[in-house]
Amino acid sequence: MPSNTTSFQPHSGQPSKLFYIDNIKVLLTILVILHHTLVTYGAPGGWYYTQKATHIGALLPMTLFVSINQSFFMGSFFMLSAYFTPPSYDRKGAGKFIADRLIRLGIPLLFYSFIFSPLLSYMVYYFAQGRHITYFQYLGGYNNWIEFGVMWFVAALLVFTMIYVVTRRFIKTTFKSALPVPTAGVILLFAVLLGVISFLVRILFPVGWVLKPLGFQLGHFPQYIALFIVGLLAYRNQWFNTLSERTGKRLALSAWLCLLFFPVFFIIKLKLNMPIGWYSGGLHWQSLLYAVWEQWVGLSILTALLSTGKRYWNSSSPLLGKLARCSYGVYILHPLAIISLSLSVRTWSADPAIKLLLVAPLAVLSSFLIGALFVLIPGVKKII
Repeated sequence: MPSNTTSFQPHSGQPSKLFYIDNIKVLLTILVILHHTLVTYGAPGGWYYTQKATHIGALLPMTLFVSINQSFFMGSFFMLSAYFTPPSYDRKGAGKFIADRLIRLGIPLLFYSFIFSPLLSYMVYYFAQGRHITYFQYLGGYNNWIEFGVMWFVAALLVFTMIYVVTRRFIKTTFKSALPVPTAGVILLFAVLLGVISFLVRILFPVGWVLKPLGFQLGHFPQYIALFIVGLLAYRNQWFNTLSERTGKRLALSAWLCLLFFPVFFIIKLKLNMPIGWYSGGLHWQSLLYAVWEQWVGLSILTALLSTGKRYWNSSSPLLGKLARCSYGVYILHPLAIISLSLSVRTWSADPAIKLLLVAPLAVLSSFLIGALFVLIPGVKKII
């Protein structure tokens, strides 16, 4: 996400501009906005302000959306960020690269934690909870100064990047021959292995368990770590370039089959009368089943997305260019749009699911508008 340039010449014969990567980043950013909007109105997860729907007819599609989203969207960000890490390091050298990462990742982290997150919390405190005190009075009792919120991703990316720098500095590696791009079978085998590892991690750190104050849900980190490494390997071995349309189509079919399987999770819960938390972690076969399904569908969607993007989306326009340019700013600031909109309709007597239909598209539009204005601020555009 933070890497806003795809202009480079990593290997002979590789396109100098990967427009489809920019376009995929815009799509992923939209999914982030929709994800948090759905969490506001009923989908599982925590958020600054929620007004949960109760009708099962609304909750089921919300749950399906965020479950599928979670299976691939943040892992995709880690993979794409890693893909552009080696060329940036090679071009700048260790010292300049570290300085650049600290500026582009560290400053937004500090801004979000010390300025933006307290403001968001105050908005909820003032409007939703009806505690009508001034902002400075609120800050007098505020004690969550290390609060990364949605910026947990940037914090994790900073950690991963620093580990990469240390590895490059002290462990010399040579690439004598390129690794072939993984086939559909290899990718799915990798997904099963990643699912098993996720299951084992979730025995101790179930989904929903958060490492405070960093905001890391360790139950998802096996995928994030794995896909960051995949991104590094993809750059060195030109995997994005050589990924075949056939592999993309096979994994697109795989993803659709996985989606058809999703209702089985609800059937199992009803038949066994089991706690829904058994899917999130612990020593339960249901957790293993869900973890493998999650990685299978996630890697299938991710691969299909890359294949489709390379074939059909590798072009740009003035609008798409602007959307891609401000996507990092949108990621940082989108909570302001969602919270402002959801608070503005909080007293509306309509069901939360109806509010979602209004707020979701407005949240996407306003988030990109705020992001576009934000990057125009002198100094800010040099950071993000």
